[in-house]
Amino acid sequence: MAAEQPTSDVWTVGRLLAWTTEWLASRGSESPRLDAEVLLAFVRGCPRIALYTAFDVPVNDEERARFRGLVKRRGEGEPVAYLVGSKEFFSLPFGVSPAVLIPRPETEGLVIRVLDLCTAAGQTGLRIVDVGTGSGAIAVTLAKRLPQAALAATDIAPEALAVARDNASRHGVAERIAFVECDLLDASAARGPWDVIVSNPPYVREDEFAALPRDVRLHEPRTALVSGPTGVEVIRRLAAVAAAQLAPGGWLVVEVGPATAAAAAEVVAAEAALSIEPTLKDLAGLPRIVQARRRV
Repeated sequence: MAAEQPTSDVWTVGRLLAWTTEWLASRGSESPRLDAEVLLAFVRGCPRIALYTAFDVPVNDEERARFRGLVKRRGEGEPVAYLVGSKEFFSLPFGVSPAVLIPRPETEGLVIRVLDLCTAAGQTGLRIVDVGTGSGAIAVTLAKRLPQAALAATDIAPEALAVARDNASRHGVAERIAFVECDLLDASAARGPWDVIVSNPPYVREDEFAALPRDVRLHEPRTALVSGPTGVEVIRRLAAVAAAQLAPGGWLVVEVGPATAAAAAEVVAAEAALSIEPTLKDLAGLPRIVQARRRV
């Protein structure tokens, strides 16, 4: 980090966090204090909360050197989750790499909706498939919460499936999820009938990409973000697949972007075999989950 440093030659946890927060803020970080804390806790091998009882503890030269390197990369826009190799989702830690999107809080709403549907069904042995699983956050979380369900997770990228498998092993559910490399559900091992098809597919329009935050635009996989000119190309294909592979009464539950939510609902509703349901909003009040049910 090329910047003026404190005059004191004693780098304590508190002083290092204060200086780094200011430096990251000057580089455009939206959460400079959180970024600094996550990176320092990672370097020190402790929970982030432990930093609050260690403000006056000196940080040794080796830890400072490692921290400095990570902070420099963060200042250049590299996501914190990639720097530390992990991101929390639904109160579980998930390994991440540049091969997968970083799990986001908005996607937790998708999991909650599927859990609600499964609870309402009151059945055991439900078949659920996560299409475009990425890190496996959705499939693994559902497997943890629905021990009687049969799950599959698909992705077109083998590198993403490797991350998802590692996360399933990490959380003890690898034996309960069938990981399938394919485009949507076009492999025999991924064919229905399914009771729930859940997906967080690419839904960014090509003209939206340049306006995405720098860390997303430059570091997360573009193919997992951008659908095409309209933002609903993948969702249109997924709706057609769902119409053919959902069991009667089965659900399609899809995360969408607020800018393309109406168009996404329209293409799903265009499938005669699907009955469109109300689009659900996220905690910010934005349209986020398009859902439909296979007609009986």
